Amino acid sequence: MPISILELDGNVTKVVLSGRIDIAGARELEMPMAVVAGSRRAGVVDLSAVEFMASLGLRGIVVSARSIFSKRGKIVLLTSQPQVEEVITTSGIDGLIPIYHDEAEAIAAVIAAPN
Repeated sequence: MPISILELDGNVTKVVLSGRIDIAGARELEMPMAVVAGSRRAGVVDLSAVEFMASLGLRGIVVSARSIFSKRGKIVLLTSQPQVEEVITTSGIDGLIPIYHDEAEAIAAVIAAPN
């Protein structure tokens, strides 16, 4: 599962995930997400190229989100795959981490977060 971490304008970190976030993918996700969560306050997790999302993958994202929230930061999800979005909404994670379908809107949402 490829992972890219990009630094965008406005101190926004974009984490781009692709492929399958199954058990193996969730393990690969843990360390990079922990690094982002430990050092950043504005994040966009781009799931638009993720084909499958297991509960362990969601757990890794939620743990990172809570760390960012504890620093009064904000993290959002960017998704376009209906099957991945369904897993997120069915689990109720979208109540904790908002979902966006437009990258510009997702970036604006984390920049607008109170500091």
